[in-house]
Amino acid sequence: MNPMVIAVAMSAAHTFSKPVVPTIVLLKGLGVEGDAHQGVTVKHRSRVKADPTQPNLRQVHLIQGELHDELQLAGFNVAEGTMGENITTRGIDLLALPRGARLRLGADAVVEITGLRNPCAQLDNYQKGLTAAVLGRHPDGSLLRRAGVMGIVVEGGPVSAGDAIRTELPPLPHLSLERV
Repeated sequence: MNPMVIAVAMSAAHTFSKPVVPTIVLLKGLGVEGDAHQGVTVKHRSRVKADPTQPNLRQVHLIQGELHDELQLAGFNVAEGTMGENITTRGIDLLALPRGARLRLGADAVVEITGLRNPCAQLDNYQKGLTAAVLGRHPDGSLLRRAGVMGIVVEGGPVSAGDAIRTELPPLPHLSLERV
């Protein structure tokens, strides 16, 4: 399957899940138009509490639909938008991308991947055991975070389900994703 967007979601309120909508509009340097996490500086409440002047490296949250499939098989009730993502993808291994990879979404929008989403207690508040289900261990024993990736908008534009995704890798050496 060619990489594609399978759903988009946004919420003006700081809610855990985001309702799926037909189209979102990405705004350069800000994030998803109308979303609670839109802005140049951090909007995630825990980050604001620590330092409200930090740059917002978490403007857009992306999860691969294949994770939803795996979690559903394990008995979790998850679907597009339920884990707080703005963009659900299929056919692309988001977690394998290096820091700085750019995703061209549809005709105009470009999101630069900044890092991994750090799974938090809100996952267990949504469904008990969900945090553990999205964590694992790499062969070297280090923590594996599978709750999606975060990015910033470098080119704005509309994004809808069915849009193609094209990946542009940054120059070598590639840097592994870390939590942001």
